[in-house]
Amino acid sequence: MIVEDEVLVAFDNEHLLQEDGYEVVATVDSLADALRVLEEEEIHLVLSDIKLSGDGDGLDVARAARARNVPVLFVSGNCPVEARSLALGCLTKPYTDKILKAALDALDARLRGRPVKKLPPGLSLYDDV
Repeated sequence: MIVEDEVLVAFDNEHLLQEDGYEVVATVDSLADALRVLEEEEIHLVLSDIKLSGDGDGLDVARAARARNVPVLFVSGNCPVEARSLALGCLTKPYTDKILKAALDALDARLRGRPVKKLPPGLSLYDDV
């Protein structure tokens, strides 16, 4: 699931991920929509911006996802300190398609318990979660 309130970024990410073989279950721009999708769909990963439309933010999305054992990668221009306890990592905006793909590969390796050889630029992985 993609949680992003910048329409062009959301569209680009959705298109890129689908082209790369990922199934994007939903692309939403608010906490309320993200909560609904988390309840209704089987989600394997959430890509979430921190700032969102309406009430709530990406940190709230991450809390809800964590309660359902769904990993989160923040994609944001600024990840606050508390993001470390809620997500697997943070990819700093702006990023290229190539960097997003490399970040997802690194995240996949981490989730599968394999060593991550090299992090792409702008990606921080957290050990706290």
